[in-house]
Amino acid sequence: MSQYYDLGDRTLWNPSDGASRLFMSQVTVYQAEVGVPSGIGPMEADECQIAPIAFAAFVEALLAWHANTRHAVMATLSEGFVATVLALAEKANIEVSWEAAERAESHYLKTTSDPRAKEWTAALQQRSRELNRHLAP
Repeated sequence: MSQYYDLGDRTLWNPSDGASRLFMSQVTVYQAEVGVPSGIGPMEADECQIAPIAFAAFVEALLAWHANTRHAVMATLSEGFVATVLALAEKANIEVSWEAAERAESHYLKTTSDPRAKEWTAALQQRSRELNRHLAP
């Protein structure tokens, strides 16, 4: 069995029931965390619609939240979800503004004494690109 994430009449993603259930659970968590609705509609008869304007706002809020998260565990826990959302946004032809994330990263790298600090924006972009091929409907 699988489920469909659609934008209008175009399927963006067709994951298994298990992957979809986990993703939708995380959508609920991160909507509450960032305080912005996701634009991902309810799953009904194995299909849900994505509202592009609301989803674009969610993507931007999520990326900004992630960029400003410097708690190692929170950043690690959220990275996979954020990368998946970014890949889905790319499939939806939603342009993501990386400038705020890069500014937050730049500020952090200038002020941190953490020797393990590294540029994560490029790594997140790469991970989302890699996931894109796994989102093929």
